[in-house]
Amino acid sequence: MNKKPALGPIDTDANVDATITKCLDPNKPTSFFLYAGAGSGKTYSLEVALKKFNDNHRERFLRNGQRIAVITFTNDARGEIMSRVAKRHGENDTLFVISTIHSFCWSLIQNFHSDIQRWYREKIPAEIAELEEKQRNGRAGQASIDRARSIEQKSAMLEWLEKPREFTYNPNGINSGKASLTHADVLKITADFISNKPSMQVAFTNQFPFLLIDESQDTSKVLIDAFFELEHRNHEHFALGLFGDMMQRIYADGQPNLGKSIPERWETPIKKMNHRSAQRIVELGNSIRRDRDSIDQDQMARDDSEVGVVRLFVADSGTADRLETEASVRKKMSVYCSDSLWIDNSIAQYAIPQTVKSLTLEHHMAAARMEFEDVFDALDKNSSLSTGLRDGTLAGVAFFSKIIQPMIEAHEQDSSFAVMSHLRNNKCPLLDVQKLQCSPFANKPLKPIQDAISDIIGLNLSNSSTRFIDVLRVVAKHNLFSVPESLQPFVHTQEESDHLAIESADPKSTLAAWRRFLEAPYSQILPYSRYVANEGEFGTHQGVKGLEFERVLVVLDDYTARGFLFNYEKVFGAKELSASDNKKIALGEETGIDRTTRLLYVTCTRAEKSLALIAYTENPDALIAGAIKRGWFQSTEIEKL
Repeated sequence: MNKKPALGPIDTDANVDATITKCLDPNKPTSFFLYAGAGSGKTYSLEVALKKFNDNHRERFLRNGQRIAVITFTNDARGEIMSRVAKRHGENDTLFVISTIHSFCWSLIQNFHSDIQRWYREKIPAEIAELEEKQRNGRAGQASIDRARSIEQKSAMLEWLEKPREFTYNPNGINSGKASLTHADVLKITADFISNKPSMQVAFTNQFPFLLIDESQDTSKVLIDAFFELEHRNHEHFALGLFGDMMQRIYADGQPNLGKSIPERWETPIKKMNHRSAQRIVELGNSIRRDRDSIDQDQMARDDSEVGVVRLFVADSGTADRLETEASVRKKMSVYCSDSLWIDNSIAQYAIPQTVKSLTLEHHMAAARMEFEDVFDALDKNSSLSTGLRDGTLAGVAFFSKIIQPMIEAHEQDSSFAVMSHLRNNKCPLLDVQKLQCSPFANKPLKPIQDAISDIIGLNLSNSSTRFIDVLRVVAKHNLFSVPESLQPFVHTQEESDHLAIESADPKSTLAAWRRFLEAPYSQILPYSRYVANEGEFGTHQGVKGLEFERVLVVLDDYTARGFLFNYEKVFGAKELSASDNKKIALGEETGIDRTTRLLYVTCTRAEKSLALIAYTENPDALIAGAIKRGWFQSTEIEKL
């Protein structure tokens, strides 16, 4: 049943900030997990904690050469924290090291070249053995050709590693070439070193007696486990501070049991107040999480907040023009909310939202609407690739979105300066001084670059028949850029693969996933890039987590999401649970219902004043009945379209 949220004053959670301040005492460091639901002011609590620490312990820490490390998930989150710290302590404050996870990890391992080399020399033979086993048991065909190339590539890498090497890494860029580390490997190597190198453990805890982790529920499981072990061994002089909310875990590689594995000696403060949303939206958020969250975290609403408006619209899954249907929902909301700004938002396919934020429960819904579903389908089912695909950091895709496409756009704008600047910034091999000096085109040293770009443009990139593999092979042929390791098995033209036929391979196979991606139309790179940059009409739940919008439209559509990993109709009770669902529930394992409910919570709680949900379903009456039975909506808040 619906339960209206309690109301409280703005300073309701002041005791939580006092608890965190007490934990950050160098004389008695205490680890903590701050449970902070949507809109609860998690970043504000972090800001207050750092201010109090600065006031109480700054001189002592700086004198001892010690600092507090703060790591967060995205550059945007880092920028927000840094801007708040800078307002209080100045731009160049040295007491606080505020980094993204990848930047921080690289700072820890960047001088351990021989250890990194040893790590790869132990890892690569196991990968080769796994590929060789698949070769022995697999069929002849394109997948076999790809595996053979990958074995050859990894064997060459092992040979390269026989001599001492130094490694490079760019946390915010594309990492290609033998000496470049991938984003995933940086996390794995750091976790391994923290767990197994006593010298690093001592150096780390001496330099950083406190490590604060924002969005800890989505931090890589292997890294979180390593930090927990470090804290367990050194808790008398080192403390972890975790900020997060397990109900907002959206990445598959996070630690699913983080909220259940907190040691008893840790502090576990809970922020109760939702400072963001109107009362009705807080009430809905409480209802959604109540059956799925192991911790009682009903939020309060501020006593000066609005009542707010929530509506659920239910449409048949056979609805042909979904964009038009969603536009009609906006019009209805403008009436229900007496708010004309609900209809001022353009519904153009790639419009930048102005007044209404449309959020999809699952990425594939947006992929289908924005027409990059071939890219998404190819890579998302592979667990090692899905996170990077969804946040835009996957090197093999970012190679096209952040290197190739910007170069093409600069060329189309007839800006030679922009093209050359882009080539230099991305270390175009053709600009190597020695190659330019030895060039057979003495009078036209840039001719190889011009030829390469002309060949790429000549592929007719807007044509759906032009694939990523076509662009990749032209780039590789001209050596225009270094090709990421994940794409190297595919750069050589093979007569037997002119048609690029794929055998029915395991969709979880990494090589098969990349092969499928490379067969996708290159034209899909533009809508994909807009989506991960949060510039399209439909926002990602990763991109908007932590953000807020006055008006939100949440689109629920299993039929464009294709039901993989997520199924909101089961969450609403419009479909029966499968035997597999019931088995996982009995075993205490995570189900698609858990994942879907979390995403529903994240998307709904972005709204400040008014929220509309539109659900497409085969059985509208069953979904409506389920929504009412669960106590999420009153019958007067539901409209069948």
